[in-house]
Amino acid sequence: MNYRFTPNWFLLAEGELRGNSDFYYPDYYEYKVGIGYRIAPNHKPLIGIGRDGNYKNHSMQREELRIWFQDIYDFKAGRFKFENRFRAEKSWLYQPKENKNSQRIRLRYRLNISTPLNTEKVQPGTISANIHDEVFATTTASPVSFWNRIYGGLGYQVDKNVSISAGYMWQRDFAVKGNIDRHYLYTGLSINVSSPLVAHKSVK
Repeated sequence: MNYRFTPNWFLLAEGELRGNSDFYYPDYYEYKVGIGYRIAPNHKPLIGIGRDGNYKNHSMQREELRIWFQDIYDFKAGRFKFENRFRAEKSWLYQPKENKNSQRIRLRYRLNISTPLNTEKVQPGTISANIHDEVFATTTASPVSFWNRIYGGLGYQVDKNVSISAGYMWQRDFAVKGNIDRHYLYTGLSINVSSPLVAHKSVK
């Protein structure tokens, strides 16, 4: 959910639940909040904080507190929208079974491409196609570890504030001991609202 409370400032709230293995009950949760500033309609840096947890056999395996800074810049070419997201994260991790604490720094870049299919621009009733590729690098690991996520799916704009999406995501974890492939079926709900005081004002 995004809430724009001034012409330029906005709040982010996000929650996620997923399984880490194929056809497995949800064993990962994540929630986070952030505040961002619209430098321009297509340029929106943000700073946030979040918490997540990994379970195995209904037992907590790892907890994480994360802060991050991201910068989003997008542009359009015809009906296609290209969104570039750069993110730097600092995490504090705790494994309760081993009573072990650790820290992590991770860098991420995502290119997201979307286009409306049945209308000229996104509006209520629009069906859109969406693909993205995101790469991760954990600089505090030795050797440096990498991930790659590729997603493809469809979205539907319910009204001016609400949209839903669904698709497939493939993730590869690259490691010296062997790569791991993960497969996800994804569903999402997005809500974008503005304060009544700024709903009809434009960005400076």
